[in-house]
Parts: sequence; structure tokens; C-alpha cells
Amino acid sequence: MNLRVRPTAPDAEGRVLTITPASAGWKYVGFEVRRLAAGQTAELPSAGNETCIVVLTGTADVHVDGRSFTRLGGRKSVFEDVPPGAVYAPSGCRIRIQAVSAAEIALCSAPATAGGEPRAISGERMPQEVRGEGTNRRFVRNVLPQTEPAQRLLVVEVITPGGHWSSYPPHKHDTDAPPAETQLEETYYHRLDPPQGFAFQRVYTDDRSLDQTVCVEDGDVVLVPRGYHPVGTPHGYDLYYLNVMAGPVRNWIFRDDPAHAWIKRRR
Repeated sequence: MNLRVRPTAPDAEGRVLTITPASAGWKYVGFEVRRLAAGQTAELPSAGNETCIVVLTGTADVHVDGRSFTRLGGRKSVFEDVPPGAVYAPSGCRIRIQAVSAAEIALCSAPATAGGEPRAISGERMPQEVRGEGTNRRFVRNVLPQTEPAQRLLVVEVITPGGHWSSYPPHKHDTDAPPAETQLEETYYHRLDPPQGFAFQRVYTDDRSLDQTVCVEDGDVVLVPRGYHPVGTPHGYDLYYLNVMAGPVRNWIFRDDPAHAWIKRRR
């Protein structure tokens, strides 16, 4: 199983990455990135899927079943300390995106039944929080957490400073056993600053039936179908990633690798 998905040159509709449940070999998470020129539009049905549209950089208007959410986004870089523009679209809607300026758009999706209202997600509902300490310190912004309405999707973005670790101590969420753990598939969309940098992500299970260490470059996606999945970025290169998670239950309960859980208890 190849867990690394590389971007391509934009096609006529701006796609540089497309991951479907079928292409990933799982059931729930879909992920797509489009890079649109100023004035370019993209149209997509969301039949059968709920979608979280995230304006990673640039500015865009998003229209969902006749409702318009305008001038979303505005970041020049995902590393700016401001929230992205974001819209939640329930299953069954038609979505049209128009780039006001050159824009990079993430489309995060999961199977869902029809119902609910489209809405813009206010930046005020996405405050940045700090997790970890020392070289485990990183900056987290919940775009669509489980406290916000949706059926399956969870979306979060994280900035990990150069020389730091993230998703660490290694944790997993691949077993449907609440309240101890929940089963969630996950994608990591990685960006690096400066962009010629690299980072490393390991994905491994207790029995090592899956054990891959991936060298991540700017624009790569890493698939996490199961197992622990820590990320480290070297000195000099800050790492951004956008996570999309979905599973049978919309609840993020993870289990740390017992071999490394002591790190949280250290004083």
C-alpha cells in the first residue's frame, strides 16, 4: 500500500489532488485540492456526500444551492496566523466556487444523508490553540470539530514549527470501541515553508503489519487508514497540514502508543 499521494499540474478544472474512498481503499474520507486562477469557477455536486470547502489561500466566493458566501479567505499563505475561509455544505447540494483572486481550495468530504443547512464557518469559531511543549509544541485550528454540526466530517489544520514533532506521542484511532477509542480514517495534506523542504511521517500498527515511513514534500497527502501516525519536521522548515477525518461515529477518541505514552507523564 502506497500511503503517499503526490500533486500534479492543475487540470482544466484546477484539480491537483483527488482522493476518493475507492482510490484510498477505505469507506469514508474524500479529499481534493483545486488551484483556481482569478475568475475561474468550479462546480460540483455533493450528492451522497457532505462537504467542507476550505479556502486555504486567496479569496473565493462559494455558492451552495442558491446561498452565497462571498469574499472568503484572504490568506497569502497557509502559514499566516489567521483562520481560513470555510463553508459547510450538506449532502445533496450543488456547489459552485468562484475564485476572486488566485486561490487554493480544499474539498473535504464524507458520505452523509441529506439534511441540514449550508453555512459559512466564522473565523471567530476557529481560534488557534497551542498543544504540547518544547519540541512537541504545535499550533492547532479546528475548522470543523465535533462540537460543530455535521454528520461524519472532522477538519483541522496544524502548524508544526521546524525541529518539532506533531501527532506525538504517536496515537491511533482505528478501532470502533468507544469510549476507549473510535475508528476514523484520516488524510494529511502537507505544505512546507520554505517549499523546498521535507518532513517525515511514520504510519505503523502494533503488529507492524503496516509500517511505512514517508518522506513528505510540499503538496503531498499521506493516507492514514489505520495505525499510529507521528510527524516530524527538520530544523528550518515549518510544516502545515490539513487533516480530514471521518468514520462510522463522529467522535475523535484516540489511543497513544503504550510504548511512548510516558512522554505525556514526564515533568
